Amino acid sequence: MEPPALPEYPAFSLSRLIRTVFDPTEGMRIVILIDLEDPEEVTNFNFLANDDYSVQRYAHDVFYRGLHQSTMKECGMSGGDFFAYKITGGSNLDLPDMVVAPDGSKYSLEREIYPKYDIILCLSTYSATAPLTAFAKQYGFRGATLHGVNDVILKSGLCVDYDQIAGDAEKLRLGMTRAQRFEIDFEFLGTKRTLTLFTNGQEAQKSQGLCRGTAPDVANLPAGEVYYVPEDAEGEFPLKYEGNGTIGLMEVAGGRIQNATLVQGSQEVIDAHNRKIEEDPVTGELGELGFGTQILPVSGADIQDEKIRGTVHVATGRSDHLGGDLTPDRFEQAQNATHDDILFAPHKTPEINVAQVRMYRDGFEFVLIENFVPADYMQSLVAE
Repeated sequence: MEPPALPEYPAFSLSRLIRTVFDPTEGMRIVILIDLEDPEEVTNFNFLANDDYSVQRYAHDVFYRGLHQSTMKECGMSGGDFFAYKITGGSNLDLPDMVVAPDGSKYSLEREIYPKYDIILCLSTYSATAPLTAFAKQYGFRGATLHGVNDVILKSGLCVDYDQIAGDAEKLRLGMTRAQRFEIDFEFLGTKRTLTLFTNGQEAQKSQGLCRGTAPDVANLPAGEVYYVPEDAEGEFPLKYEGNGTIGLMEVAGGRIQNATLVQGSQEVIDAHNRKIEEDPVTGELGELGFGTQILPVSGADIQDEKIRGTVHVATGRSDHLGGDLTPDRFEQAQNATHDDILFAPHKTPEINVAQVRMYRDGFEFVLIENFVPADYMQSLVAE
């Protein structure tokens, strides 16, 4: 089997993206949030002189300027303000309340930003989907998180027709919903292991990129995913740690990683992970199983690459934004309350092959993925 061919993408249009995702009505107020090590660097846009802030530069050059040049007028919107908060240091950690404006003024997100704006765009280093989803439900705004945006994403994942993407995601969701369990076979360094995740007939959910209407909601862009919050899990799977290439074997029971053993790399990395699991056990909870639904180029950023059809990811930690019950208050330490995606894809984990992913539903076995290529059943769901 060969991977599906990439389509041609139209040029990026912020107006088209805003209209398609949000369908805004006249007078809606929109705002942009970014994260910086020192939020006061947003004063006079001083952060633009720092080459380390590529995502934040896109937030300014493409989104902020685009809103003010034409998009707000074309969409009948107002606002277009720009604020920075302090980098959280982890995926989906709660956001600090203070933000700084380009004129140096300081504001409270909960008192002065969330209640004031209808649409919030967050372009950040770390994902803010979980905390913004919680606040959206409280304050009634809609929004989108676009952490890790880069040039490839701007030219592909943010240029697609999200009505079509939503349609494909729904077809895949319907073909995968109410499954009892999933099995993932991993091959790595001459060995093979299997992870089983139990979904027990739950309704599959989707990330479709549409955030329309009046209901509070936060889209994760680029979108295109079918996902579950597993009710249990068992078996083993390899985890490639960020940074130094260390690979550990995760032993899973009771829905959580119970222990990690070294496969290759640094024993110190493994020891640190085991200490974290021992001190704060919910950090090992498998809170998501996700499948990409789009045909996209590899961007080097998980925000897009986990949406590629043929990839699979699991995630540990916080799950309340996905409909799970693991909330930040259940962690022993606040800084551990992250939601961390573990993506398996040829470019990300070349040492690890996903030989096969199987779904069990209604007494039948369905092969979904083989060697990172969507299998016939998955492809048939979106063929029409």
